[in-house]
Amino acid sequence: MDSLKHVVDYGIIGLLLGLSLWSVAVAVERWLFYRNINAAHYPNAQVFEIALTKRLVIIGTVAANAPYIGLLGTVLGIMLTFHTMGTSGTMAVNTIMIGLSLALKATAVGLLVAIPCVVMNNILRRRVAELLTQYKVDHGSSAS
Repeated sequence: MDSLKHVVDYGIIGLLLGLSLWSVAVAVERWLFYRNINAAHYPNAQVFEIALTKRLVIIGTVAANAPYIGLLGTVLGIMLTFHTMGTSGTMAVNTIMIGLSLALKATAVGLLVAIPCVVMNNILRRRVAELLTQYKVDHGSSAS
């Protein structure tokens, strides 16, 4: 059961932190791309939109799934706590509370990853909408 504790501590939380770093890297890359984009290089609004939305799905996917990954870590931690209680034969309140509080850290990390990802996704999608609107204004409504 020690391996399960390591899976929760290092596997689940490490995965969440890795996904968080990946999402931030994509968000920074997209923001820099939006700051330096030249709409004249794109023949129509569809091609422009494809270029603008490239890789945004990564941030949205992390935002949508990070709480579930955290919840998986919590469930595994609770299972570990119950297993430890069952094999030790003790029902000490301290043991139960410590085990459950440590199990909940995975859900907390999942939420700490998901919330900024939702914000980044919304900001970037708003910028995409602004750039598309500007493209259509500059190139006429028939450019769609």
